[in-house]
This record gives sequence, structure tokens and C-alpha cells, in this order.
Amino acid sequence: MTTALSWIKADETAKEALVRILTERPLVVLPPPLHRLPLRVGNIVELVGPSPSAKTLILIQAAINCILPKEWKGVQYGGLERAVFFVDLDCRLDVLSVSRALERRIIEANGSSMKRNGNEYEKELFEACMRRFLYTRCYNSFEFLATLKTLHYQLQKDKKNQGSAAYMLIIDSIGAFYWMDRALPSSSTGSNNRKILSLQTVAESIVREIQRLLLVHPMLVLAAKSAAFGDKQSATEVIRHSGKRTDEKSSDSRGPRSLPHRDYMPSVWQSFVSHRVLLRASDGENKHQNHPTFFTEWLSPPLNFSDSYTINDDGLLVIL
Repeated sequence: MTTALSWIKADETAKEALVRILTERPLVVLPPPLHRLPLRVGNIVELVGPSPSAKTLILIQAAINCILPKEWKGVQYGGLERAVFFVDLDCRLDVLSVSRALERRIIEANGSSMKRNGNEYEKELFEACMRRFLYTRCYNSFEFLATLKTLHYQLQKDKKNQGSAAYMLIIDSIGAFYWMDRALPSSSTGSNNRKILSLQTVAESIVREIQRLLLVHPMLVLAAKSAAFGDKQSATEVIRHSGKRTDEKSSDSRGPRSLPHRDYMPSVWQSFVSHRVLLRASDGENKHQNHPTFFTEWLSPPLNFSDSYTINDDGLLVIL
């Protein structure tokens, strides 16, 4: 009671409150091509695109931007120095690719000073950053739900060890178990008044667990999802059979024959997403040095422009 009264009576100026909020929940600008809007904890960002469109690579770059410090021994890295929890539902992420991408960022930031001073302190920085990269993989929705339910205790333990809370929850990809869950029986009530798991109830449980998690551990959520494209007739047919609807269509004529994007996830997840970015492959004629070109389109909130990017021979994302 005394603690509650002291908290209520505490004086805090608007400037002090703003500094505290921005320190605890800083705005972050993700690396290109997701750099157009500043984001903060509590935002649910969905990255939608066909395979391949470098969705995982974009997620890795966002994670590295989070685990790197802002400054280390006089060298600017521009990171947040916060932990990232990466949930691999596709079960295809090679953590070695994360470490290699991190090494490249450290080398690029150091430039000639790395050759001059050696790489001992860069190795120390690399190890500190990798300790902030928390990784797990799940093979079905039930394992994913179990991970979300126990994530609170893991993040709490890591916060004590790291001294700072995790800033980012990455899910790759949220629609990985769609067809497995769709094969579950329709939602109904059993003999013990317990709901039978279905695509809808699983999606509701996932959203509910993420909401509960964010109440205790405010984080920015990034979720990749494979895109489904088709003409108007085929999209209508799929929506009619699946019982879902979507009004998201692309106006970017540079996309693959301007086919509309249709959302196959249950509405409970669609309404949960606060930001949605669509990745589109260009037509076969639009290439950059014989590499396919991709375009980004912000669906939510809608923006009137798009960015283009490609993947070079080294597997690096290059903004055009």
C-alpha cells in the first residue's frame, strides 16, 4: 500500500516522463527495406512475400541491428544492444548465417581500424552480441504455443543475466503450420466443455499468448509470412472455400502481373497485425545485373511509394 501511494504521489515533469518512456521503449528504424516508418514495442509487423524474396534475410538484418550496441570502444554501430528472441517455425534458419552477417557488420563498422588494432575486441563484441540472440525452433503449432507460454520465464531469466529486457520477438514464419492446422477438426465443444483445437482456435490461442507476453515483456514483433497471389476469380474461390475474406490488393503495376495478394490467415491474426509490408517479385525483364529485383509495398499503413532491392552473389541484400 505504501509503495502504491508513493508511486501515485511521485512528481514527474513532462520532460522527465518523455525521457523515461523513450529510454524504456525507444523508437527504432529497421534496416532497409523496412526503414520507412519508425516502430516501437507493441507494434506487430507482418512481412509478406513469396519464396524467395529474402524475408528471412530481412529478419536477420533487423535482429543484428537490435543486438549490436550503439557504440563500442569509440566505434559507432547504431544498434540497440538489446536481446532478440527468434522463433523458427520453418526450421530452416542456419544460425551460422546470422553469425556471418554479424561479422560483416562489425568489419564494415571498423573499416581500416580493425586491421590496425587487431580483432580481439571485435571478437569480444561478437560474443556479446550472439549472447543476445536467443533462438528456438518449433515443429508444430502446439510446440509454438508451449514456447509462448514458457517464454515469460526465459525472458525474465535472460533479463537478469543481460541486464536489459528483450526488445524484439521474431517469428519465421507465422503461416508455417497453416495446412497442418487446417486439417484439424472444426471447432466445437467436447464432453468436458473443452474446445476442440482447429485452425481458428489455434490462431486465437497464439494471438492471446502473444498479447499476454507483451503485457509483461513489451517487444516489437516481426512475423514473416509466405504470400499467396492469384487472379480475382481464383482468389474469390479460395476465400469462399476457406471462409476468409481480404480486401488487400496491390496497386503496384511493377509486380508479377499485378496479381492481388490474398490473406489466408484467420481474421483474428489479420486484425492483430498493426503494420503489414508486402514484398513482390518484379517481372522477368526487370533485373539488376542479372539478379531478380523485388519491390516493397506498405499495405498497413498504406504508403504511396515503394522501394526496390535485390540479392547479390554474396547473399547480401542491396537497396536499388
